[in-house]
Amino acid sequence: MKVTANIPIGATAEQVIEVTHEMTVAHFVEGMPAVYGTPIMIFHMEETAGAAITPHLPDGYVSVGVVVNVKHLAATPVGAQVKVRAEVTAVDDNTVTFKVEAHDDIDKIGEGLHVRAAVELARFMKRVEMKARQIR
Repeated sequence: MKVTANIPIGATAEQVIEVTHEMTVAHFVEGMPAVYGTPIMIFHMEETAGAAITPHLPDGYVSVGVVVNVKHLAATPVGAQVKVRAEVTAVDDNTVTFKVEAHDDIDKIGEGLHVRAAVELARFMKRVEMKARQIR
């Protein structure tokens, strides 16, 4: 079964985030500037991409990130609004490719490619739990 069959090319999602101190590099690394951190921007891009396809997945399925290739282009201070957008550009048997972008009030601050895989949540968690038992 092709679980991505109902995901249309061009499907999009957007979200607007206000940058807080907890989203900055300074929050995680002493002495660094209080600007929107790259890992947080990537998280917001992944979250937005997931939102674009969740309504099109079969019951019991979620999507997980498998590839991130993103450039962080400009710094964004605390208090700025960041608009994150994800657009489906390709759909394969169980993966979906997105163009992702982020803009603050002044600049494009990030752009790139993101790939998500559709997984059956119960099966996925069963494998994670088996691995967790092996680690303990």
